[in-house]
Amino acid sequence: MSSRKEQKEKLREERLAREAAAQAAERRRRMMGFGVGGALAAAAIAAVVVAIAAGGGGGDDNKPKGAPANTVPIPAQQTTNLDAAAKAAGCTLRSFTPGPNDRQHVEGTVQYKQNPPVFGPHNPVWASDGDYVGQGAPPTEKLVHPLEHGRVVIWYKPTLPAREISQLETLFSEPMEGKPEGYKQILVERPSLPGAVAASAWGQQLVCPKFDDKVFDAIRTFRVAYVDKGPESVPFPE
Repeated sequence: MSSRKEQKEKLREERLAREAAAQAAERRRRMMGFGVGGALAAAAIAAVVVAIAAGGGGGDDNKPKGAPANTVPIPAQQTTNLDAAAKAAGCTLRSFTPGPNDRQHVEGTVQYKQNPPVFGPHNPVWASDGDYVGQGAPPTEKLVHPLEHGRVVIWYKPTLPAREISQLETLFSEPMEGKPEGYKQILVERPSLPGAVAASAWGQQLVCPKFDDKVFDAIRTFRVAYVDKGPESVPFPE
C-alpha cells in the first residue's frame, strides 16, 4: 500500500498535470483565434486599438517583455534583514494564513481579501514570469496563481514617475543570490494598490506607501525570504 507521502506526491503531480493541460488548452485557443477570417481579424485588431487608445488593458494575451533597453541605476544593497529594511522604508509587512478554498481553480473574477492579493481562488492558467511594464497587466486571477508556485509579484502604482518604474525594472533584473535574472518574479502595475509599490508571495505581503531609495532593500530582502515558498514547486521560467 502506498504511503501517505507517496499519495500526497501523486496528488501534487496530478494537479500540476491538470494545470499544464489547462495552460496548453489556453495556448491552443489563442492559436485558433489567429485563424479567424480576415474581416473578423480586422475587427478584432480595431477593437484592440480602440481599447488601447481608451486606456484599456489587462487582457488575457498580455505577455512579459524582454530585458528593458535602458535601465536606471539604483542604490547598492545596505541591509539583508527584512524587518530592518521594511522599517527603514516605512513599509508594512503582513502574514496571512490560507484557508481550505484558497487553492481552488475558478473562472471569472475573484474579489480578494488582501490588496495586493497573497493567495485565493485563481484561474487555472497562470501568468508567465517576467516584466510586464508597458505591456498591461494580466487578470489578477492569473497573477495569483504563480504565488502558489513560489513566485514573488512586485506591484507598482502606474502613476509613479517613469524614472521610478525604470528603477523597479533594474531591481527586477538584478541577480538574486546567484539565481538567473528575473528568477521566479513578476513585475506588474496595479492601479488599486494601497501604496506606491508592494510585493506579495504566498501568504506574505509588503506594502510601501511611498517610493524612495530605501524601498529597494525592502523588496530585495522580501523576495529572498519568500521566493520558492509556495505550496507547489514549478521550475523557472514558467
